[in-house]
Amino acid sequence: MTAKDDETPSLSIALTGSGGAGVITAGNMLLDAAAKAGCYGLFARSSGPQIRGGEAAAMVRLAKEPVAAPGDVFDILIAIDWHNIDRFAVELPLSTESLVIADPSQGEVPEVIAASGARIAELPLKDLAKTVAKGRPNMIALGVVAGLIGLPDEVADEVMARALKKRGDEALAASRDAFALGVEAAGTMSFDGPDLWTRAATRERWIINGNEAAGLGAVRGGVRFVAAYPITPATDLLEWMALNLQRLGGALVQAEDELASINMIIGASYGGTPALTATSGPGLALMSESLGLAVASEVPVVVVDVMRGGPSTGIPTKSEQSDLNIALFGLHGDAPHLVLAPTSVSDCVFTTQWAVTLAEALQSPAIVLSDQLLGQTRAIVDRPTDIAFVSQRVTADAGAGEVRRYALAGGGVSPMAIPGAPGAQYTADGLEHDERGLPSSRAGDHVTQLDKRAAKLDGFDYGNHWAEIEGDGRRAVVAWGSSTGAVREALARLGSRGHEFRLVSPRLLAPAQPARWTEALEGVERALVVELNHSAQFYRYLKGYCDPPCPVDVYHRPGPLPLRVGELVAEIEKWSRS
Repeated sequence: MTAKDDETPSLSIALTGSGGAGVITAGNMLLDAAAKAGCYGLFARSSGPQIRGGEAAAMVRLAKEPVAAPGDVFDILIAIDWHNIDRFAVELPLSTESLVIADPSQGEVPEVIAASGARIAELPLKDLAKTVAKGRPNMIALGVVAGLIGLPDEVADEVMARALKKRGDEALAASRDAFALGVEAAGTMSFDGPDLWTRAATRERWIINGNEAAGLGAVRGGVRFVAAYPITPATDLLEWMALNLQRLGGALVQAEDELASINMIIGASYGGTPALTATSGPGLALMSESLGLAVASEVPVVVVDVMRGGPSTGIPTKSEQSDLNIALFGLHGDAPHLVLAPTSVSDCVFTTQWAVTLAEALQSPAIVLSDQLLGQTRAIVDRPTDIAFVSQRVTADAGAGEVRRYALAGGGVSPMAIPGAPGAQYTADGLEHDERGLPSSRAGDHVTQLDKRAAKLDGFDYGNHWAEIEGDGRRAVVAWGSSTGAVREALARLGSRGHEFRLVSPRLLAPAQPARWTEALEGVERALVVELNHSAQFYRYLKGYCDPPCPVDVYHRPGPLPLRVGELVAEIEKWSRS
């Protein structure tokens, strides 16, 4: 299949099957092999809300250049079986140029797939697997893909050897034989795809998902304590942190619930250790009261919210940018705090590290808004740049006399005494207080402390890290979080057609930065916000709090379907003509 001239040359492949069919394993192996062969790419998975089993799809996009969004259609779909395909077929867009490979023993091709007009090729995957001792259909499917796209055999073999090492020689031999049957079967099929293997890697590349990247950013920023309650899709981050904190002398505690976890990290931070928890929307809702405690007591903590479809339990395994409002406004009273959003899988490293640094420097809670698409997508990326900054908390010297913990000092950031330091005791709780921390209901103390907590965030110089700004067009497209990747590729495609746009993707969402928005949109006649939620949350926030200097429009829709590049090209073109 040949890409259009203005499209990034890429291939999108989907492997589908019921629980236990091994499609996720095969998808991971495909991405690993592609990375070794010099490719960039993404691997996303789709599954239902069940705990185990059920339907699954491994969705891989491979390209010569970095990509951060799924392809418009799947070029190859291999169905080991059709189990519950109707539940997620809409996530697998096909065209008349797509090739669908199906096992005839699993029944007729479902109408939802046949209606796409894709070419259908029958291959008895399960019968072929039976011809190999302990053969598995997923390894035959992997061989078919490798044969169709020209993946070098030696690279695939190296990846299989590493992935199956713990299963023993017999399992590896069976997989190699099954893989070879798949490659042979691919030779009987017609498929025309771009050559993705002609460019050698010139920079070190990593395979990482956004949850792992956020964990790396956290420990680089100085986090040494994590308390959390497992929740989809944030649990991967906690599993990564559990192993790596031990190596750094830190610790992770699995709390009994989200209420306990947020209070544990407040306690750890009060004791002097940078601390973090990770959750999703339901957990963030439970943490809101204690986040207010962290604001009032000026104790720095970081909460990574890996957003999913909502409200309530919603769709745990799908992505949506719908927690922005609760992150910005979910704390009762006037409770200024930091809200940040990474712009890509690799940017999860930088943004989380920066969030830890800002929280510590400003003695404030920071919420990092990742989402399921960023958090659970494995990506082949250039190694993220090492950033030197780490947390720098202003602390009070022991024995320095009376501690005025909440004194109006240094732009609102007053030295924080560490418990146990001689002569440095003070009260820290959720009650309003005077400069010494003693509870107070005086109007003057309340106003003074409200002003202090707001001023330290509003007056801080966040520098150029606050946003990614690209291009110099008279029309701008604003994206935040995981929407950035699809928007960036859409604008590149439009740029090759002679259309010039500016991209503005903010990392720092709160406190609002009206002056920086004015500068970022200088000379722009009109701006379009793109986001993945039902109520256009960022669009309303931008207009209401960031004082944009030009008219602003919005293109938004809810998940669980991701934003696709072709969809955005069409919408941005239509908007630019309006």
